[in-house]
Amino acid sequence: MNRCVATSRARATLPALAFALAAATTTLFSAPADARNFPQTALRGVIAFTSPSDATLNTKPIRLAPGARIHGTDNMLVMSGTLIGQRFPANYTLESNGMLFEIWLLSKDEAKVEPWPETPKQQAEWAFDYAAQKWTVR
Repeated sequence: MNRCVATSRARATLPALAFALAAATTTLFSAPADARNFPQTALRGVIAFTSPSDATLNTKPIRLAPGARIHGTDNMLVMSGTLIGQRFPANYTLESNGMLFEIWLLSKDEAKVEPWPETPKQQAEWAFDYAAQKWTVR
């Protein structure tokens, strides 16, 4: 019967096809680890985690918003409980209630990029080039 032969051929080529697709997808969609784009609304500061829901931002106490996201230097998500007692240079955004919403822990190279606004006033006065990830003081 020809149906059985065709089915067994399809079963034999299916793993090879799946492997080729996985390899192509990994190559096409993997971003370099050192190329992170921060939003224009991100400010810079020093964050120290004091509990899973609390931190200090530039030595002032602040709460993490429900659902806050913390990106490590490798851009992988990090749980706040694992960072208690540690300080990091970081870019961050706030939610409408003033709680920390998104935090990017900076690598040494990212922390060296200057200028970067630390206050909303600076953010409003400076110009941001998203492609180059650089701020210029007007």
